[in-house]
Amino acid sequence: MRVLTGPTASGKTAAALLLARHLDLEIVSMDSALVYRGMDIGTAKPSAEERAQVPHHLIDVVEPTESYSAARFAEEARALITDIRARGREPLLVGGTLLYLRALQQGLHPLPGADPGLRARLEQRARAEGWPALHAQLAQVDPRSAARIESTDAQRIQRALEVWELSGLPLSSHLDAAPETKGPELHVVSLEPSDRAWLHGRIAERLRAMLRSGFVDELRALRARGDLHAELPSMRCVGYRQGWEYLEGACDAAQFEARAVAATRQLAKRQLTWLRAMPQRRVVDCCAADAARQAVQLLLEAP
Repeated sequence: MRVLTGPTASGKTAAALLLARHLDLEIVSMDSALVYRGMDIGTAKPSAEERAQVPHHLIDVVEPTESYSAARFAEEARALITDIRARGREPLLVGGTLLYLRALQQGLHPLPGADPGLRARLEQRARAEGWPALHAQLAQVDPRSAARIESTDAQRIQRALEVWELSGLPLSSHLDAAPETKGPELHVVSLEPSDRAWLHGRIAERLRAMLRSGFVDELRALRARGDLHAELPSMRCVGYRQGWEYLEGACDAAQFEARAVAATRQLAKRQLTWLRAMPQRRVVDCCAADAARQAVQLLLEAP
């Protein structure tokens, strides 16, 4: 099973489309932001033209009011892989949500499900005290999880505290348990930068391109729906969270852009940390002029 991954803005889409010239393939998106309908510009969603070139799956599958889990991804991706192969075509996983990849490859740890009431209470506390205060509580009950979660990472702080409250055990203890299932063998090619400054420049330029393409108008349309709020997983996506703050008057346009770039850089940093824990991957320097060609060559070598 071929996988093309790497941090945000590393050139995955271009390499995937180049590979499609050599293989009769269909792309299975492995991106937690692309699942949401109506969130196109700020997620760098493949264009209509790009999606017309190659069939894409797991894009626009839920409303931004809904949640989409790693467990659901693993289930739906397995079914898609089977269907694509039954049609005589090759599936290609493409994306940077490495939790999804782990869910597919290694299975999931047995964790309690979401509790909407508890989540609402945690969000209410966060509005009153701030997420760093909840992170401090997490450090008391689950220091290992707190050490790897940023004090402003609302989604992960909330989930770790939720697991603690529901099970009486820290999230880190659950993760020590063996996964429930095993997935297919994966042949992973990863586009990673030899120069972080190069990637940071790409991130900044991509955000400027999004703004020129109407990202703020997209944000306004989402906010005008009336059924979305800043604590939803969709609105916590990088760029959207900072854009929501901008529309609420918490920052000006320049601060919005700076905060969105900083958040995207932090996302790339987390993705690279995940990738370093995957020694089986084959790495291509995404800074290279022929990075896409190199990635294609390695993917073509996969059995």
